[in-house]
Parts: sequence; C-alpha cells; structure tokens
Amino acid sequence: MKKSLFCFLFILVSYSCSSSSDTKGSNSGTPLPVDPIIPITPLTDSEAMDQVQKEAINYFWQYAETNSKLARERYHTDNPGFEANKIATGGSGFGLMSLIVGIERGFIPRTEAVSRMTIAMDFLAKADRFHGAWAHWIDGNTGRAMSFSNKDDGGDIVETAYLCQGLLVVREYFKNGNSQEKILAEKADTLWKGVEWSWYTNGENALYWHWSPTYQWEMKFKIEGYNECLIAYIMGASSPSHPMPAAAYHEGWARNGTITTSKTQFDIPLLFKYNTGSGNVGPLFWAQYSYLGLDPTNLTDKYADYWALTQNHSKIINKYCIANPKQFKDYSEKCWGLTASYSRNSDGSTGYSAHDTDNDLGVITPTAALSSFPFTPKESMKFLHYLYDEKKATLVGVAGPYDAFSPQYNWVTPRYLAIDQGTIAPMIENYRSGLIWKLFMAAPEVKQGLINLGFRSSKYGF
Repeated sequence: MKKSLFCFLFILVSYSCSSSSDTKGSNSGTPLPVDPIIPITPLTDSEAMDQVQKEAINYFWQYAETNSKLARERYHTDNPGFEANKIATGGSGFGLMSLIVGIERGFIPRTEAVSRMTIAMDFLAKADRFHGAWAHWIDGNTGRAMSFSNKDDGGDIVETAYLCQGLLVVREYFKNGNSQEKILAEKADTLWKGVEWSWYTNGENALYWHWSPTYQWEMKFKIEGYNECLIAYIMGASSPSHPMPAAAYHEGWARNGTITTSKTQFDIPLLFKYNTGSGNVGPLFWAQYSYLGLDPTNLTDKYADYWALTQNHSKIINKYCIANPKQFKDYSEKCWGLTASYSRNSDGSTGYSAHDTDNDLGVITPTAALSSFPFTPKESMKFLHYLYDEKKATLVGVAGPYDAFSPQYNWVTPRYLAIDQGTIAPMIENYRSGLIWKLFMAAPEVKQGLINLGFRSSKYGF
C-alpha cells in the first residue's frame, strides 16, 4: 500500500474514532418515514438553488460557534449541545465563503456579517498557531488547539489552506468597502500572510501535513497527489511572506510527474492517479475542497486540464450511481452522490466513511452532487429537485440537507458537518455567477503563485 494512501486511511479512521462517542448507537440516525410529504408545486430551478444555498448558509449563521463566530465542527439536531465549542478550521474557511454568498444574495445582512467576521478574525489572531498554521480543531472558548488524533495536536497545513482560501476571498470582497470593511480585509490579509508554508516542507521539496511542538514531524504525512490537498500547494506557492519552492509542487505533489494516468472509468479519463487502493476516483470532496476558490475553468499545467479532471470525477460518480452495480435501493440519475460523510453499515452500525466507487456502502451524501453543480449542472439539478420536490420533509432540516441518508437501509442522520455544508453554497454560486472563483482568482498573489508553478489560464490571462 502506498504511503499516502495509508496516511489518508489513517486520518479517516482517526476522524471516525475521534467522533465515536456520537456516531455509534441508536441516536445516530432515524428511519425514513413511509409516506414523505411531497410539495404540491415543484420549485423552479432558481427557487431550488436559492433555497438550498440559503439553508446551507444557515449552518454558519444560525448555528455558528457562539464565541468565535466560526464554524462548529458538527451540529446534531438530536443533541444540539454536543461539541458545541469545537471549531473546524477548514470548515470555517468554507463558512467564510458561504457568508460572502449569503451577503451577495441578500440572505444575510451585510453589516452584521462584517461584524461577525471581524470577531472571527480577532479570534483567529489570538488562537494557537504553529509556525503560522492553525490546528485541525480549535476550542471556541479558549482558542487552544484540540487534538484531532494521536500526535496530531499542532499545525495542520491542509486545514489551514482551506481557511486561507476563505481569508483571501474575504479580503478581495471587502478591500474596497467602507472603513469597517477595509479593516476586516486587512485583518484577513494579515492572518493568511502569517502562515509559514516554507516551514511545512520539513526541508524537502514537498509539503508535510502536520507539525506538533510535542511530536515534531513524527506523523511523517507527506502530501502527495492526487487527493483533496492541491490548494495547500497553491497557497504555499502564492505566499508573499513564507513561500515554498516550486520544486515542492513538482517533486512532492506531482510525484516527479508520475501523478498522471491513462486509466478510465465508464470510458471517462481519470487523468490523475487517485490516492485510492485501486487508483479509481476518490470521494467527490477531492474535486471540491481545493476548487471553491481555485477556478479550474481553462486551467492547465503540464500534468492536466483541471476542468476535465474535476468534471470527469463528477461524471464518473454520477454514472457509477446510475449503473448501481451493488443494486442499492433508489440509486438513480436523480439520487446519486458519493463522498466522505456520516455513514451506516449493513450491520446497522454507524460512523464516518469516505464513500466512492471502491467503497460504496449504500449511503448517499447530498453535498456530493450539490457541490458538483459547476461540473455536472444537469445531473446536480436532478438531485436538487429530488431533495426539495420529493424528499424535503425527510432529508432536509434547519441547515439544509442532512449530512447523509440511505434508502437501502431506510436511514437518515439528522446531523450536519461543517466541511460538508460549507461547500454547497460556494460551489452552487460558482455555477450561477462564478463569484467565489472570481474573488479568489483576483488575488495577485494567487496569480503569481500559479504562474510560478507552471499553470496557465486563458480565462484569467496568464
């Protein structure tokens, strides 16, 4: 087994274990009612997109961590107080971008959003940092790092990259605003420039995921492609204060060029070797987390066309669910989407799993199809209408679609995760208007970083 795959699986197992107290047992899911209520009048496409965006944003507005105003790691409608002060660093970056969508769409008041984001920036400035990087989880009461897994009690450069993606979007959106907004933009700018990307190379031409003041580099998790971590290399190359060398991208992430493949699934090219046991496509969040801000449209380097890469990933998952080789109940062109989420096993046990074509457990995760809107708009729209025209009464709650469900096992979890809710509004907005892509790609550091790595974009003129 490749080292990167082992480490990836280790992280997934660690995540599940760290959440074991809440993901196992009878309260982790509820049966699907026999006769769900169906609205009389189906929503138009625009109405459906408005509704799911607004409700997903609600996770970061109504259910934010109360002290920091950042994103709670999870929110359980069946146990609202559970881990109420555990902040998700990466999910908070997604949340910042979600709030920008909310402001632009008129779903949340701009002035109050600016005030809340200012509180969040001040909190992040005082929170524990490890050579500029934040931990995977942060205590919302104290700002102290919370251990994600054994030896992972320090800086997490990948989660930090997700957060910095959001910080740059905030900066670009508010930099020409009123005095309070300009101050907010400056705070976001200062925070992202404080990350020491060069430190996280550990003296090599690669990035390493973790560093701990207690365990130093003992986790030895080199970030190699292809998975969800491309944005860490983009941010590292873009830093004006602590950049990593371009060689780290080519030797580390691209594995000296061996990242590419001629393999196909459903006659669709994969382009990259995915960090799965078989090399087949991974869970769909790999095509989403790095691309909330990074626009893959007409983006190429010597390894791939990134629009083809991300679109092909979404198409393969869609076609797999329609083919439904395991014959799970209700899988179809309107009920599809495999990614990491809460999960259920055939024996009734529950937990967390990275669902993909190699690990299909009969669990559909709404964020998978919804956050694929830019890549598979027709296919994603069918799923959106399935949710809101047919299944809203059972599959949608106070903060949008519940995290996961399984028609096969008559199960839905009435729970949410920040990293899953946080990609929905930004990616749908990228499909609708390109807003988040335009903001992130407008950052001059990002353009220069991409140029330094050998990227080309006819859309953005480099």
